[in-house]
Amino acid sequence: MSEKQLTLPVIGMTCANCVAAVERNAKKAEGVTDAAVNFASEKVTVTYDPDVAGGAAVTSDVIERIRRAGYDVPTAEIELPLVGMTCTNCANTIERRLNKTEGVLEASVNYANERATVRYTPGAVTRADLVAAVRKAGYDVVETTAGEDPFDAEAAAREAEIAHQKKRLTVGIIFTLPLFIISMGRDLGLLGDWANALWVDWLLFLLATPVQFYVGWDYYTGAYKSLRNGSTNMDVLVALGSSVAYFYSVAVLLFKTAGSHAIGHHLYFETSAVIITLIVAGKLLEARAKGRTSEAIKKLIGLQPKTARVVRDGQELDIPVAEVVTGDLLRVRPGEKIPVDGRVVDGRSSIDESMITGESLPVDKKIGDAVIGATINRQGLLTIEASNVGRDTVLSQIIRMVEQAQGSKAPIQRVVDRVAAWFVPAVILIALVTFVIWYMATGDFVTALLRLVAVLVIACPCAMGLATPTSIMVGVGKGAEYGILFKNSAALEEAHRLDAVILDKTGTITRGQPAVTDVIPNYELRMTNADQMLRLAAAAERGSEHPLGEAIVREAEMRGLALPQPEAFEAIAGHGIAATVDGQRVLVGNRRLMEREGVHLNGLGERAEALEAAARTTMWVALDGEAAALIGVADTIKEGSADAVAAMHKLDLQVIMMTGDNQATAEAIAREAGIDRVFAGVLPGDKAGYVKKLQDEGLRVGMVGDGINDAPALAQANVGLAIGTGTDVAMETADVTLMRGDLRSVPQAIHLSQATMRNIHQNLFWAFGYNVVLIPIAAGVLAPFAWAPDFLRELSPILAAGAMAFSSISVVTNALRLRRVKL
Repeated sequence: MSEKQLTLPVIGMTCANCVAAVERNAKKAEGVTDAAVNFASEKVTVTYDPDVAGGAAVTSDVIERIRRAGYDVPTAEIELPLVGMTCTNCANTIERRLNKTEGVLEASVNYANERATVRYTPGAVTRADLVAAVRKAGYDVVETTAGEDPFDAEAAAREAEIAHQKKRLTVGIIFTLPLFIISMGRDLGLLGDWANALWVDWLLFLLATPVQFYVGWDYYTGAYKSLRNGSTNMDVLVALGSSVAYFYSVAVLLFKTAGSHAIGHHLYFETSAVIITLIVAGKLLEARAKGRTSEAIKKLIGLQPKTARVVRDGQELDIPVAEVVTGDLLRVRPGEKIPVDGRVVDGRSSIDESMITGESLPVDKKIGDAVIGATINRQGLLTIEASNVGRDTVLSQIIRMVEQAQGSKAPIQRVVDRVAAWFVPAVILIALVTFVIWYMATGDFVTALLRLVAVLVIACPCAMGLATPTSIMVGVGKGAEYGILFKNSAALEEAHRLDAVILDKTGTITRGQPAVTDVIPNYELRMTNADQMLRLAAAAERGSEHPLGEAIVREAEMRGLALPQPEAFEAIAGHGIAATVDGQRVLVGNRRLMEREGVHLNGLGERAEALEAAARTTMWVALDGEAAALIGVADTIKEGSADAVAAMHKLDLQVIMMTGDNQATAEAIAREAGIDRVFAGVLPGDKAGYVKKLQDEGLRVGMVGDGINDAPALAQANVGLAIGTGTDVAMETADVTLMRGDLRSVPQAIHLSQATMRNIHQNLFWAFGYNVVLIPIAAGVLAPFAWAPDFLRELSPILAAGAMAFSSISVVTNALRLRRVKL
């Protein structure tokens, strides 16, 4: 095969040396024979041998090597809604075609939701190129016209596909029903001698032909496309099985018309017609059931308000939500949906956020509070300022996240795909071997032929292809209803394997709003009393954003203490702060800070231990190198935290708390919440190390956190779970986002993962078990055993087709049971 070229945009080149570095590194990629950089256009053209490496592999390798050299190549992701797939092998065919397209980094096709997710390099490939690749494989992409909603366009395409299946089924029934009645009536001797006349045989031919070539035409075109792409799919099996029965019957009819019974006298037109009609019926039911697996997305999209009441130039105007821009003032009356994300600038109300967070109780909102689009204003009149509109709203992000998770491939699916790739060729081989064995054993061509047809039509690759993605789609959708958002299906799969869950204390187990409980001055120092010490500490903490510092400032303000402005403020990570107040150097922090700064403790150690034993976080205050006071701060446990820990224990999980507090305070909180193990005195930068420590013990670890300093630990964990009320950084890093700030969402997410994986295993057991058991029965392994029922000893191809149609429907129906799981 001749060499191919790939052109990629490169970011960051500033000189000739950069050009040389990019060229040198690009040439190291596998399969690359040459690389040339155009500095003016900032692009590199790579020449490669497609026999050594495919387009996606070369693209990924070249980009990785360019990035290692210190430059970058822009990438993007796109989703393409597909039409025309009939089984998982069709999805694999499209996937291979897309992955061979130059500029594509990775392509994944999900048969259940009929979407392709493609990661690509914008400068090297366009959407039109990707659509062309799909069409070249023999399938199509749903296109939208200007101003048309993509979801509406896809829904219309799916409805058109179902309407097409209905039409085929209707035609199939119209012709197959009389064909079947006449054939069976004649075989059973119920119709009299006239039914054996030659004209009746031709009538059967006329009834069977429209079914074979109109109703069954999609299977012929599907088989052709599959074979043209170098693969085999369900269409090949159906086309082969029905064609063998049909064309054998045509041959027998022609011989009978010529006055010969050399190749037999029995016609099997009803067999070919019933096979096709039953499978079309199965596909129609499957399509409807698959549509129900995406109901969660439809519900989310249905939440989006259509209009907004905007205040412009003092006038209220009703406009489409799409026309709202950031900064617009919006008026929301009681009972109305909030159009977009924003902030309250006037009014008070309670907001029903259950559709977003899963939290059933309304949330009170006042001026300055953030509100989420699509939530419902229950009571007062609100004026809000739009902050996030269009694709940036929380609801839009949730919809994207759910779509991506539903469309992603779980690791277990990749194993199934490899099996499915060899399944159809194996079935064809088994069918041919069956024919040969039966023909050699009996000498009866017709018996051997019927066995071959039964094996071809009973095999069901679709059930295997649907087993995992349908359960994933329902599971992800179920989670979204409860405010549990899985980033991808790998996270949903991995969560059921967890052995231990680490909980960050502040903001996760506790409210994250600590309050001062004790101020203990060191009376040995002159001029020290409780208010004076609190005033100095609060003044020093004015520059801090730490919850403990904010609690001290809040207490001082509540006592009416005047706080001077601190000078030379310094935050010391994991220790505390230092500042100059009224000319004195003030330290506020933990005991480690005192020891680090060489502060004389002045006998306050025992008082500190007593505070810690009472579950108080102890803040030391030092003035000019002398310990001057202790401030006790307590953070109350969130409602539901103890229940959440108990629920995790029921799931056989070890629960661990990680905190920067000292051991005594941490253990007191752990006892209250029922936690098994405590990591105390943990510095922010060390959290990921503690996760790694547990993983080294052989545990699969889930990490739950809400802050920026939790992000590395969330990334290190097998599954990172971010509390949705936390920071965007934590949510971006996490595998699972819990929209409610409620720890009870953690056992719910893990329980949902366990239920989903149990459902997947049931589906796979059925899909593989069905084929493993029924293919040999269709081949005739029970024929020698008199104890077996006759319909199994001589399995009719019609029964085989019915079983095949039922197998896919049963898998999808079982997946839909997940919607009834109680979390």
